[in-house]
Amino acid sequence: MINKGRVFSGARPTGRQHLGNYLGAVQNYVALQNDYDCIYSIVDLHALTTLETTLDLKQNTLEMALDWLAAGIDPERSIIFIQSHVPEVAELHTILSMVTPLGKLTELPTFKDKIREQPNNINYGLVGYPVLMTADIVLYKANVVPVGVDQAPHLEFAREIVRSFNFRYGTDVLIEPEMKVTKIPKVLGIDGQKKMSKSLNNHIELAATPEETQKRVMMMVTDPARKLRSDPGDPDVCNVYTMHEIFSKLEEVEMINRECRIAGIGCVDCKKIFAKNLNDHLAPFRERRAKFSQKPQEVLDILYEGGKRARKIAEGTMREVRNAVGFP
Repeated sequence: MINKGRVFSGARPTGRQHLGNYLGAVQNYVALQNDYDCIYSIVDLHALTTLETTLDLKQNTLEMALDWLAAGIDPERSIIFIQSHVPEVAELHTILSMVTPLGKLTELPTFKDKIREQPNNINYGLVGYPVLMTADIVLYKANVVPVGVDQAPHLEFAREIVRSFNFRYGTDVLIEPEMKVTKIPKVLGIDGQKKMSKSLNNHIELAATPEETQKRVMMMVTDPARKLRSDPGDPDVCNVYTMHEIFSKLEEVEMINRECRIAGIGCVDCKKIFAKNLNDHLAPFRERRAKFSQKPQEVLDILYEGGKRARKIAEGTMREVRNAVGFP
C-alpha cells in the first residue's frame, strides 16, 4: 500500500444513512482506506447546532456507526470515533476562533442556507460551525479532506484559518488541508429537485427493507415532460436514469437510454428495474449491518477505542498549539 497522507472526514449523526450519504461520502470513505491513513468522526457536537432535542442522539450515533461499518469502514485500518470523546477539539476550536473574522463566517453560503432553514434557531454554534470543522481537521494533522462541492467554501475557509493561525503565532504547527472532491458531488432526492435529505423526506435509506426501497423508488420523479406512457422521454433529465448509470449493468443502461427515447419502455418498468438492481447492490451491506446490529456493545467498543487512538494524536497537536500560542 502506498500511503499518500492522512484523511479526515466527519458527519453529523442524524440516524440511518441514505443513498445520498452513501454515494456522496461513505463509499469514498471505504475506498480511501486503500491509500491513506483515515480518521472518520461522528460529529455529535456539530449536531447540536441544528437539534432542539437530543433524545435520539445516542441511537442516531449508533445507527451511523452501523452503516459505516457495514459499508466497509475497517476499524483495524481506520480510526472511527465520536467527536465529543476528544475534548481537545473544543479547546482548539476556541483558540482558532480568536483568529477568525466574524464577517467571513456570516457570509458563507451554508450559513445563509441554515438561516433560511431554521430562522428561529440561529445559535453561536451555527455561526462558528466552520471553525469547529477546521479544528476537527487540523487537530489530527490531516492533509486531505474528501468533500462535495457544497462544502468547498468551508474547506477553503479552513485553509484561511490555518494560515491566519500560523502567521499570527509564527509557526507551521497546523497543516493546510487539501480538498479531494467526491466523484458524485450531489445526489438528488426522489423529488428530482433537491439534494437528497432526511429533513426533506426525499431520501432512500440504505438499511430499508427491499419492499420499502421499491416503494420509495416508485415515488421517484422522472422526466417531467413525459406525461403519458406513449410519450418519448429524455433520460438526460431523468434522475432515475442517473441512478441506473450507477447501479445497473451497461447493457441495461444502454437499453433504457434507447427505449425511453422512443417510448419503448415506460417509467414504471424503468423504476422496477432500478429498484431490483439497487436492492441487489445493497443486499450484502444489509446482511453485514444486521450482524453488527446484533452486537451493539461491540460497535460502541469500536467507537470508544477509536476515541482513545484519536485522542493520542489530538494531545500531541495541542501540546504544539499551546506552545506556539505561548501559554505558560
